[in-house]
Order: sequence, then structure tokens, then C-alpha cells
Amino acid sequence: MFDPRTYQPASNLLTDRVVLITGASDGIGKAVAQAAAAHGATVLLHGRNVRKLEAVYDSIVAAKHARPSIVPLDFEKAGPEEYETLAAALEQEFGRLDALLHNAGMLGERAPIEHHDVPKWMRTMHVNVTAPFILTRYCLPLLKRSADPSIIFTSSGVVARPRAYWGAYLASKWASDGLMHMLADELENKPTIRVNSIDPGKVRTKMRLQAYPAEDPQTLPEPGAIVGPYLYLLGPDSRGVSGETFSCQ
Repeated sequence: MFDPRTYQPASNLLTDRVVLITGASDGIGKAVAQAAAAHGATVLLHGRNVRKLEAVYDSIVAAKHARPSIVPLDFEKAGPEEYETLAAALEQEFGRLDALLHNAGMLGERAPIEHHDVPKWMRTMHVNVTAPFILTRYCLPLLKRSADPSIIFTSSGVVARPRAYWGAYLASKWASDGLMHMLADELENKPTIRVNSIDPGKVRTKMRLQAYPAEDPQTLPEPGAIVGPYLYLLGPDSRGVSGETFSCQ
């Protein structure tokens, strides 16, 4: 059985593909953006910190890969009009979208339900679930113009092993996985579009440090070490695979 964790992508895997990656300013999003560019993609770098996005942009250009684009948008503050404007700009510039990776997310507050801060719960659910829904909704017409489109959501180990005190993060990841399965089923009659989720596992990121402050980050893999499954789902080798969740570790 094929295991995407051992996937070895061809060097030109993503040539001529337009790939939108949310949360591309740091961590896993940054690593996947750099890897996708290294394999030929034109990467659209989403985030809310323009300075960090510019640093990722510069690293891709310095490596002599296809020139990326910066797509700044604050998911916490943006309304439907901003998403619609973003999609319209992508349509005007590129005419289509070949892949959309929903990587941006927030941990929120780890606390018992009876003590959980309500505004933090609402913000976490919005960023982790509602924002990907809205972005997907406005980008679907662009994805349908691609000959081989892929949509990727981000799952988590807490979905398979739900436990106390994970608050809105756990609820949002259950909802995100549900959204993935629902969309995959809705698009079943459009077999060229695949919709899947990725569970990155334990990775040396700022969110992981927030969740486990006592953990030694040096014992965890760098984001760049787990990009294989992402490249698999972004590229043509995953054609026909939809409605699945893949683990990076």
C-alpha cells in the first residue's frame, strides 16, 4: 500500500501549477511554500504579517524559483467582501487555481469548557473552520478551471484521540475534517477535484510550543522534514484520491 510519508516527488512535480497556501509566513506553511516553489509551482503566499511573507518571498526568489505572490489577509477581521476581492484578484492575475492548502490556524485557549473564554472560542472556530469555508467557497470557480485541482485541509491528532481541555481547537478540527468529507462528497461527480486532509503530527512550530510549553522542541522534526505528503496531494500523483486524511508521521 502506498505511504505518502515516504513519497519521493519528481523535481518538476508542480511545474506551471498555481498554488495558494494559507499561513505561509512561518512554520509548516512556509516550509511547504518553499518546497512547492522548488518543485516548479507559482506559490501564492497568504498570511497577515506582510513582513514575514516578504521574507518567504525573498527566500524563494533567491533560490531562483518561480516568482511567488503575496496575498495578505487577516482571517480574524476579514468579511466576505475581502475574500471575494481576493478571489477576483487571483482570477485576473492567474485565471485559475490548481491547489488550495488550508494551513493557517490558531490554537486558541486550552481550558475546561466551564472556564473557556467565549470570545477566544469564537475567534478560534472562525479562523480554523469558517475562514477555510469562505475561502473555499470563493475559490471553487477558480479551482474548477484547473485540469487537476486539489484542496487540502489541516487535521490534527486530537481528532482521532479527543481529550479534555483542548477547547475550541479540538472542536474546530473535528469541524474541519467534517467540512473536508462533506466537500469531497459534494464534488464526487467532478472527479478531477480532490479534497483531502493532512495531520502534520508533532512538528517544531510555534503552535506546538504553545500547546506543549514544557516539551523540548529539539526532539521534534523541523517543518521541512514532513512536506512529502503535502507535495503528494498538491501534485498529479494523487489524482483520484479524495475524502482521505493522511498523516505526515
